[in-house]
Amino acid sequence: MADTDWRNQTTVTQLILLGFGDLPHLQILLFLLFLVIYMATVAGNTLIVVLVVTGQHLHTPMYFFLGNLSYFEICYTSTFLPRLLSSLLTRDRTISVSGCITQLYFSGSLAATECYLLAAMSYDRYLAICKPLHYSTLMNNRFRLQLAAGSWLNGCLASTVLILFILQLTFCGPNEIDHFYCDPIPLMELSCSDTHLSMLVDFIIISVFTLPPFLLTLMSYVFILGSILRIPSTTGRQKALSTCSSHLTVVTIFYGTIMTVHMLPKRDTLRDLKKVLSFCFTVLTPLVNPLIYSLRNREVKEALSKAVSKCSFHQKNMQRL
Repeated sequence: MADTDWRNQTTVTQLILLGFGDLPHLQILLFLLFLVIYMATVAGNTLIVVLVVTGQHLHTPMYFFLGNLSYFEICYTSTFLPRLLSSLLTRDRTISVSGCITQLYFSGSLAATECYLLAAMSYDRYLAICKPLHYSTLMNNRFRLQLAAGSWLNGCLASTVLILFILQLTFCGPNEIDHFYCDPIPLMELSCSDTHLSMLVDFIIISVFTLPPFLLTLMSYVFILGSILRIPSTTGRQKALSTCSSHLTVVTIFYGTIMTVHMLPKRDTLRDLKKVLSFCFTVLTPLVNPLIYSLRNREVKEALSKAVSKCSFHQKNMQRL
């Protein structure tokens, strides 16, 4: 009887992302703020990619993964902010069901990819610090390409499996999602189909595709810290720690916010807090990543300084001509 009821209802084709609609007087201010954040994120991460590609001394496994991560951050933030900027500017908060599922596919695949990229970067630091004599042999060009390609493929596979189950759902109202992007759980809660299997698949995918890279990252840093503590000289310990401090900061911010969001109980009073924390790992993390790596990494700062010097030199030559 329940199946007959929802099959006789009109299928919903448009969803409403409430986003920050409860702050009507701040829409223009929020638009300007998010526009600056998006431009800074794209510019900062593009700069990192350019420095890694053009800087000969940055053609190492660590910076190869950093370039991949920066390119990923550009793609990741572009799945959310352009749509959010458009809704703030036009006040149109609607999105088609197919558009929502498409956004969910790319955001989900990129989130899973980041987990594996961070794990690959931590494993790279583990080999460099714990097995320095075998580092160049173990982390060769072929292996690092396999790690990067595997990260992207695993991310796409995780999202594809979930989307195949979500596509089986029917949406017939209500159609409001109290978020600024299409999150799987709030989306599935709107379905008038039986979502128990889809919810279970979502939980399994999150566990299978995010827990192993998290544990690998955690284990890598346990061994790294153990090796650092065994270094006799203070200078040696500081030098070893500096090679992984930037990555450790990024890992802490990413996993800290994303785990807090998923561990908070499902209460209406915590929706705004969840929205703020989601904003941290979807928008702010891609923004601060290039700042963390550029401000805390001597080689990146040197590459940036050389690039600025070259630009100034070419500009002076052009003026003389």
